[in-house]
Amino acid sequence: MTAPKPAPPALPRRGFLTRLSLGLSAIAAAVVALPAAAFVLRGMFRRVPQQWRDLAPLAQFTIGDTVQIRFESAHADEWARESAHAGAWLRRVDADHFVAFSMHCTHMGCPVRWQAEASLFMCPCHGGVFHSDGSVAAGPPLRPLVRYPVRIRADRVEIGTAPIPMG
Repeated sequence: MTAPKPAPPALPRRGFLTRLSLGLSAIAAAVVALPAAAFVLRGMFRRVPQQWRDLAPLAQFTIGDTVQIRFESAHADEWARESAHAGAWLRRVDADHFVAFSMHCTHMGCPVRWQAEASLFMCPCHGGVFHSDGSVAAGPPLRPLVRYPVRIRADRVEIGTAPIPMG
């Protein structure tokens, strides 16, 4: 006759409470961390589609001039129930071509100003300077000004809007 197997040792009270508190702590951490992680990941992968915004008739812009324009921003929030506006610098290069630059410096996002006499974009915050083609001329910015796509449709100038990446 074989001897019966001994029963496994009972989990001591201290071990049970340790496992219980570790399990409850893990559940509490997940409850706190999952919404935060979802918020961060949603922002990383959320794409705001580009929309074309009408600016003005083609004849309103003079060849060689750089002017400040205003348009409805792609950052407008649905919950705000108001549209936000953004600005850009628009230059008519020739009869059929335009170039548009963001008004925001790529260093810290300060608004840049166009200095026509020097043909430079100047950032007043940290001394950033950009050439007329948007490339960096001097100062702390490492990247050129962000460009917007521009098109002409039915003798009207349109700008393609999308969120501006900031450094």
